[in-house]
Amino acid sequence: MNPKKLILPIAAIGAVVCLSCCVPAPEAPPPPPPPPIEKPVAKAPPPPPAVPAVTAWRDVPVAAGDWTYRSSGNATSAYFRQIGQAPLLVFSCDIATKRIMISRASRWPASHVNGQMTVHTSYGDTQWPVVAGSEAGTPGAYAIATRAANDATLDHIAFSRGRFVIEAPGALPLAVPSWAEVSRVIEDCRG
Repeated sequence: MNPKKLILPIAAIGAVVCLSCCVPAPEAPPPPPPPPIEKPVAKAPPPPPAVPAVTAWRDVPVAAGDWTYRSSGNATSAYFRQIGQAPLLVFSCDIATKRIMISRASRWPASHVNGQMTVHTSYGDTQWPVVAGSEAGTPGAYAIATRAANDATLDHIAFSRGRFVIEAPGALPLAVPSWAEVSRVIEDCRG
C-alpha cells in the first residue's frame, strides 16, 4: 500500500475530529428566579406566654430572697424580695378593714392579669380570684388576691412545714419560706 494514498483519508479524519472539538458546549440552564419578597403583614400582638403548671409543689425550689416586715399607721406588710429588687410577693394588711392582700409580681401586663391564685401548703391547696394591681413604689403588674383576715388558708400558710408555694397569672410558681413576718401580718390584721 502506498503511504501517499493514506494521507488523504487520515487528513479527512483529522479535520472531522478538529471540527468536532470546535462545537460549543451546551449552555447551562438559567438560575431560578429569586423568591418573591413578602410584605410584612400587621399581626395582632401574641398572647402572653403560658406559665407551666406545678406538677408537684414540693419540687419547686425555694426562691432566693428574704422576708421584711414593715408597719406604718393603719397597715402592716411583709415583703419577699432579693436585695435591690422589686418584691416578688407581698402580704399587706389594712387593719381598719381586717383585709389581707396577697400580691404576686406578674410578667404579664396588667390587662392580662386575671384568673386564680393557687396557694399550696402542707395542709392542701386553695384557689383565690385575683385582680390586676400594683405595689406602691414598684414597677410592673401584680396579681392580687384579697382575703378576710380570718381566712383559714392564712393559718395554713403561717403553719405550713417550712414553705408554701404561690401560683398566679403571668408568674412562675414561687416557693417561699414560712417565716414569722407573714404570721405577724396575719396576727396584726386579726388584732
